[in-house]
Order: sequence, then C-alpha cells, then structure tokens
Amino acid sequence: MGYSGIQADIRTIKDLGGYAVTAVTSVTAQNSSGIAEVYDLPAELVVGQVRTVFEEAHPDVVKVGMVNDKQTIREIRNEIVGCGKIVCSPVILSSSGTLLMSNESIRAYCRQLLPICSLLIVKCTDAEIILGRRICTDDDMQVAARELREMGAEWVLLRGGTYNSERINALLFGADVNRYFSSVNVKGWQRHGVGGTLSTAIAARLSKGDNMLMAVANAHNYMHCQVVYSSSRQQSVQPNVLYDRFMTILSDNYTKAHDVAYYADALSISTRYLSQITKTISGRSPKQIIDDYLLRECEQLLHTTSLSIQQIGIQLGFPSQIAFAKFFKAKRNISPTSFRNNYGTRE
Repeated sequence: MGYSGIQADIRTIKDLGGYAVTAVTSVTAQNSSGIAEVYDLPAELVVGQVRTVFEEAHPDVVKVGMVNDKQTIREIRNEIVGCGKIVCSPVILSSSGTLLMSNESIRAYCRQLLPICSLLIVKCTDAEIILGRRICTDDDMQVAARELREMGAEWVLLRGGTYNSERINALLFGADVNRYFSSVNVKGWQRHGVGGTLSTAIAARLSKGDNMLMAVANAHNYMHCQVVYSSSRQQSVQPNVLYDRFMTILSDNYTKAHDVAYYADALSISTRYLSQITKTISGRSPKQIIDDYLLRECEQLLHTTSLSIQQIGIQLGFPSQIAFAKFFKAKRNISPTSFRNNYGTRE
C-alpha cells in the first residue's frame, strides 16, 4: 500500500531528487498497521538482483534494510563492500513487536554489515536485542551508541527513545559528533514504516552530497513534513505545508538567494518536487514566485525610497546594477529609472 518498504523507499528517493534502484530481499503482506506475513527470497535471487544493479547503475549510496537470512546477509556484504556509503537499517522487531530476525541472523548482520557501514540506524528496542540489555535513559543511549559504533559502524543513529512520554529522542553518534534530535512524541513518529523512510531519506541526502550531520538533519526535517504530520490517507507530502514553508523561507532569504535550488535544498526536497508543489497550490513555478516576490520588493523600494538604482539592486541581492536593471526590464518592460519617474509623474 506504499506506507513502507520498497514503494515508500522509491517515493522518498524521488521526492529528494535521487534515482532509485532496488533489490527485493523479502516479500511481505503489510498495511499501515504493520507486517502480517514475510517470505524471504532465496539468497541467490537477492544477490543476483544486487549484482545486476551494481553492474549497470553504480550507486553512490546503498541502503540495506530488511534482510532476515544469514546467508543472504553474508553474500550481500560481498557485493556492496566497495560502495562509498552504506546505510544499514536492520528490521529486528516489527512495529507490533514481532521478532523478524533469528539470533543467528542478528549476529551475522552485526559481523558482516556493521564493519562496512557508514551509518547504522536502529531503534532502541532493536538495539536492546543486539546488546542484551534495556535502554531507559539518555545515558543508556550514549553507552549503547558507543558500543554499537565499536562493533564497526562509522556512525550510529539510535532512534526511538520514548522514556520521556512527551518527547522522542534520536541520538547521532560519531567520532566528533554527539547530537540529539528531539521531537514532540506525536502519533506520527510511531507509525509503521517511519524508520525505513527515515533511513532512506538519509541515504538520499548523502547521495546529494550532504555530510552525515546535514543528511540526518535534512532527513529529519523531511520526515516532519512528509510522514509525521500527514494523515494516514494522504500521499507522501502535504503540499500546503511545504508551500507555506517555502514562502516563509523566501520572505527571510529573498535578498540573498534568487535560485530555486537554494529553496528546494532548504526544504530538503528536489527542485522538481518543489515545482510540483507550487504549481499545485498557486499555478506558478518556483522561479515565477521568487521573481514575483522580488519584483514587488523592487517596486516598493522604487516607490517609497530615495535609494539609487544601484543601492536597490545591491539591497535585493543582485550582483550589479546592470543585472538588476535587466531583471526589472524583463519583468516590467520598462527600466527601473523610467518606472520610478513615471510613478512620480502620476503622483
């Protein structure tokens, strides 16, 4: 139904401007409530998919999600070991608390994949099974993240600390970074598929050039808009929420950023997706909205101030008076000086 798994992964990667190639490890029967049945594909079939992807697509980032068979885990490791960035997101417990991996598979995952992964993202409840003890406080999360990193992962994102009923914590732990991402413990964070979508969003942001801290921060912002505060019947986005955020960011940054990519990046989405949103809400492209906003500010300054044309251009972020004049004339079919003079005559 698209709430989690391959469908959600593909949609998330597309939203963030990436190109998804996939290898299916398990076929599931699931809905928004969780996983009802799982059928693990034979190791040779999974590896065949992975090998084909690498031969043709040469992915920049690999995300390894649900893999329940120890032989499959070992053989996948041999295929992906050379990839520059590997995000591992094991699914040990289902959202309903059902154990999906055997102890042998968990040990294989830790031995084979953790030593080669750039980021291990794991729920506290899953980490408790790996480490064999409870995680009940911030200090427990710190100790657990350190132990998981000592098992080989370059970075660890330990998520889902809910011992505070009002907040939900995630801890990003690396060589020089020890940072909590804390959110109000709304129902959306508990939805089935949130962890998988988050790990995919991080992988997508890494593929766009983010460092690990920025990738996690941008993915976290994406989750707020795409999953946590959206209704279970909506598609992957709330266009009105993103549109409102776009306009807020524009109002704060129009004097220094005139390009669509800047605002798409601030929203942690692709320029194409931002274009879809603005056309849905307003019937205009992001560039038209940016230019119209700038034009209104240009006219206001020309009407109400005695600033020179050059000063107005500089104030609005244009590289030169010529660039400002060219922009204004293209939009109004008149030079800024003539516009100001004509307005003064009417007054």
